Amino acid sequence: MSSAASATIFVPRDSGALSLGADSVAAAIAAEASRRGIAVKLIRTGSRGLYWLEPMVEVEIAGVRLAYGPVGSADVPSLFESGFLSASPGGHPLALGPAEKIPGIARQHRIVFARAGVTDPLSVDDYLAHGGFRGLARALAMPGAAIVGEVARANLRGRGGAAFPAGIKWKTTLEQADQTKYVVCNADEGDSGTFADRMLMEGDPLLLIEGMTIAGLAIGAAQGFIYLRSEYPHALRTLTAVIAAAEARGYLGNNVCGSGRAFNLDVVVGAGAYICGEETAMLESLEGKRGMVRYKPPVPAVAGLFGRPSVINNVLTFASVPAIIEHGGEAYNQLGVGRSRGTIPLQLAGNVARPGLVEVSFGLSLRELIYDFGGGTRSGRPLRAVQVGGPLGAYFPAAMLDLKIDYEAFAEAGGLLGHGGVVVFDDTVDLARMARYAMEFCAIESCGKCTPCRIGSTRGAELLDRVIDNRAGGGAELDLLRELCDTMAAGSLCALGGLTPMPVMSALRHFPEDFGLPAAAAARP
Repeated sequence: MSSAASATIFVPRDSGALSLGADSVAAAIAAEASRRGIAVKLIRTGSRGLYWLEPMVEVEIAGVRLAYGPVGSADVPSLFESGFLSASPGGHPLALGPAEKIPGIARQHRIVFARAGVTDPLSVDDYLAHGGFRGLARALAMPGAAIVGEVARANLRGRGGAAFPAGIKWKTTLEQADQTKYVVCNADEGDSGTFADRMLMEGDPLLLIEGMTIAGLAIGAAQGFIYLRSEYPHALRTLTAVIAAAEARGYLGNNVCGSGRAFNLDVVVGAGAYICGEETAMLESLEGKRGMVRYKPPVPAVAGLFGRPSVINNVLTFASVPAIIEHGGEAYNQLGVGRSRGTIPLQLAGNVARPGLVEVSFGLSLRELIYDFGGGTRSGRPLRAVQVGGPLGAYFPAAMLDLKIDYEAFAEAGGLLGHGGVVVFDDTVDLARMARYAMEFCAIESCGKCTPCRIGSTRGAELLDRVIDNRAGGGAELDLLRELCDTMAAGSLCALGGLTPMPVMSALRHFPEDFGLPAAAAARP
């Protein structure tokens, strides 16, 4: 079996795949190859994001990567028996064909996740071989204002939730006279149903490093920080290793690529507070203080970390920058619809048959996302509701699935796109209880600085308890709940309290029967 001697096998080391047994599969492959006297090269990659197929094993044959999945360790002997390492592999029940032609991958438009699941995330050489650091090379030949100009021309908006134009934020920081500036990556990914940041940091972390370094060159910052969610130990290990590797190769440090320009990068692990996903609370935590929201102004672009001008973006925003600088902002701006330009990584979770990550240009409908990519509900029961944008996002009924994935379209529909998390529910969901969960979540995670959030969320959970216990006669409580939500939305200091009414009011608007109201009340705001 001489053709097998040069075979390369790829097994993911992404934590999602690890939770499904990827390490056991890799060990079984190594052991089986050794038992058969076959020399193979085993490479651990990130995940391609098709989690219903994980662990997904790929074998490179004549330059084509053939995929198998989901593979368990018990399946490994039969894979070898089928000749999956040969130039003409036999049939196997787990065979998926060429990885790039799997429908869940082929229909995507991957820019940020182009290398995820393809390369060894710890290898600088592999990153370079697949087009890495080309954006940085171009940025090193550009003045800061020109870099900022390309980001502005791309119309890149922050992918962390607020969708604020990155070019405006970077330009504001660039124009500050202070000689000390910072680049801060908010990697405190805490929204329910989201995992794109983790996937990127575990599967293609050098892309984040490249994007942050470009940001440092753009605004004149010599120091960057990644504020990492404490629940991501695998991402921490990966980031720590690749930062050291990038420093050793001259892509980070006091003389980036021999340019005489400095950019250093450190990882700071958070303490598990959801509120630190808010940028000013994150800054407080980075400075060693309790994570509490700051008053604005000044905005962080003017006075951020340690009072210095700071560019703050999330993982996906920085990861979008290298392609923008390499190919030009106008090329990126050609993708998308309306004011939503480029691509967006969407994360499918909940009661869905094919959960995972989908990166597409803006403009796809929720229906296409959930049925064409997600395969509908996992239970096989009718879809009833979809929550988009994390625990503070709106609930949309099945009748609204033709809503386009576009920031303005979502805002007009009373929702938000947020970090791109999409959680699916079938017809067994109780939306009154889900609304109650939103209030409880806010009460637990509130930093306590403002009264509408701190007290309003607690009173809201109590009101919804009474509604749930007496659904046939909760009219007075519901009127009070509406008033409370108005107060929270208008008076809260940050988006935690300000957006908690969104899931509550959307559930009440679209699913009134769950609150003891007749369906005819659905149009009531």
